Amino acid sequence: MSRRTRDALVGYALLVPSAVIFVWFFFYPLVRLFVMGLHQQNRTGTAERYVGWSRFGDVLTGEQFTEGLRISATYVLYTVPLGLVLGVLLAVAANRRLKGIKVFQTIFSSTIASSVAVASVVFFVLLNPQIGYFSSVKFFSLSDPDTALRGVALSSVWQNLGLTFVIVLAGLQAIPDEVDEAATLDGYGPVRRFFRVTLPLISPTLMFLAVVLVIFALQAFAQADILTQGGPVGATETLVFKIFRSQQPIDQGTGSIMALGLFGITLLVSLAQFLLLERRVHYGN
Repeated sequence: MSRRTRDALVGYALLVPSAVIFVWFFFYPLVRLFVMGLHQQNRTGTAERYVGWSRFGDVLTGEQFTEGLRISATYVLYTVPLGLVLGVLLAVAANRRLKGIKVFQTIFSSTIASSVAVASVVFFVLLNPQIGYFSSVKFFSLSDPDTALRGVALSSVWQNLGLTFVIVLAGLQAIPDEVDEAATLDGYGPVRRFFRVTLPLISPTLMFLAVVLVIFALQAFAQADILTQGGPVGATETLVFKIFRSQQPIDQGTGSIMALGLFGITLLVSLAQFLLLERRVHYGN
């Protein structure tokens, strides 16, 4: 046996554990979702009957799925742009060689250590309609169906701000000082230098963050569950929240189809982001 063959066999052997885990925790559950979507269980989950592929069309075009998707899409619009802008502004402000700047960098990145539950509880204390410190701020009121989703979105923006800040700051610190110096010598002011030089150079970082934050927003559940329990009158029932409510055996087929729909939409949105943003991304050497 040649050395090249032995090396290939060793490589495949090292890949086997990862492949087994990937198949067991991804492909098998994915196949199970298809199987459950094709069958209708009884109320006790002791029997099932085949209902066919037509059920996929009924569920994916039904009011429950489309309404959940609308709320999730709105949640994306509330959280992703604001989170990116705030993260970039904080990173630019903290990207300085000043005494004590590490303290501010630590403060700005501190939310990366908080869980979704912690962030949600913090904003529950702040925005609770009865006892919250900012209960009088109607624009984020959790008791109003028209504003509750904005209040829930605030917790996500705050919780993801540390991650956005750290990644953007790393991108800024990777830009050579010579680039800024050359732009300054060419007469670029701070604002023009940021939009003409800095922003194009960190565009790959921003593209990555945009994809990640969109996926986080589409998968949002705990925020709505802790802050509003999906209310008022279903105004914060994201698609994942509606999937979670389909736990009874008789509803598991519907929930499985909605989960597959969310997976497909997340995949398509991510691919579209890569294809569209790739054209505007500058990869500098």
